[in-house]
Amino acid sequence: MKISSLLGSRMSFSFEVFPPKTDAGMTNLRDAIDHYYDFKPDFISCTYGAGGTNAGRHMEVVELLKNDARTEVMPHFTCIGNTRGQISDALKQYESLGLENILAMRGDLPEGWEGTNGDFSNADGLIRYIKGGFPDFCVAAACYPEKHILAPSFDSDIAHLRSKQDNGAEFLMSQLCHDVDAFSAFVERIRWAGITVPVVIGIMPALVKDAIIRMTVSNGCSIPAELAAIIGKYGEKPEEFKKAGIEYTVKQIHRFMAAGIGGLHIYTLNKWEDVEVIMNESGIRKDI
Repeated sequence: MKISSLLGSRMSFSFEVFPPKTDAGMTNLRDAIDHYYDFKPDFISCTYGAGGTNAGRHMEVVELLKNDARTEVMPHFTCIGNTRGQISDALKQYESLGLENILAMRGDLPEGWEGTNGDFSNADGLIRYIKGGFPDFCVAAACYPEKHILAPSFDSDIAHLRSKQDNGAEFLMSQLCHDVDAFSAFVERIRWAGITVPVVIGIMPALVKDAIIRMTVSNGCSIPAELAAIIGKYGEKPEEFKKAGIEYTVKQIHRFMAAGIGGLHIYTLNKWEDVEVIMNESGIRKDI
């Protein structure tokens, strides 16, 4: 099933996982995925690995999910280090597995790189190539509700986003955003710019102080006052921080849903216990 078809009728619900680097990590992820299935997600996405360094494990996770046949699978794919030939080979492999959805991104540049070292410098070119040679794929693109950290201006960032849509992106996957008001303002702004495709919000549960700060800073997004207060009050008390962070994350889910999102995408960090608590307390698909 193409995710864009689902988004045309209702809000989607999904999880993101990442490819572990070790066999033990794969075993833990296998266990976690079995718990994610309990919530009947519309799809599970798998990241490509930082800088494309874990592409082999990425494909292993994608195959595992597809072979389970319990939900749709959406692999992430980046421009980093990929030539047209390599991209075609990967897409043919995805096709052979029966995949229909893909998230196409430029990807984060590895340290010391000045460009992608591939045939495409930006996601819009990658999207155009995929839709030209593999038109049956439903292609998603990344968006940044508080502006991509490297974009010189918000206007330029939205112009690139419009180019992604015009080159074939059928929906947008939001990168990390804690600020609901900023997200709502972003959606209003892109609609004025003629960007009409649905927007799925990515939510990172607030479970560990250092991880929240690191990911927020690296993505160039803000920490709302309510989350900052939790960091200040419980930052040196990990268990109390997690408890308060889970309560905050549940509130965020409800706030984003009230803001009119196209879909809800939970960054699981390959954990399941805390994610399960968040899903149950939020009431999302609790009655299945």
